[in-house]
Amino acid sequence: MPRVCHFTGASTSSGWVCKYRGKAKYLGGVGIKTTSRKKRTFKPNLQTVTIVEDGAPRRVKASVRAIREGLVVKPIKRKYAYTRRLKLGQPV
Repeated sequence: MPRVCHFTGASTSSGWVCKYRGKAKYLGGVGIKTTSRKKRTFKPNLQTVTIVEDGAPRRVKASVRAIREGLVVKPIKRKYAYTRRLKLGQPV
């Protein structure tokens, strides 16, 4: 599904944009009035990241909040970090 976080399920939500006119009562006016209301969307900050799921790399969309909280487990970028140990027969 597009625009849905794989970890938190955050997706696009909707709300209102309100325009006002007038001066607030605490500033000496008679109060503010709503002059128009329009629909708008709130989109989550999604990033496409490579994760490790069941031992295999996979690309998913994850919100930045999920990445910051540590829900995303990224694979090691350089496989040659393991090669010397593998050649010597040592466990990784």
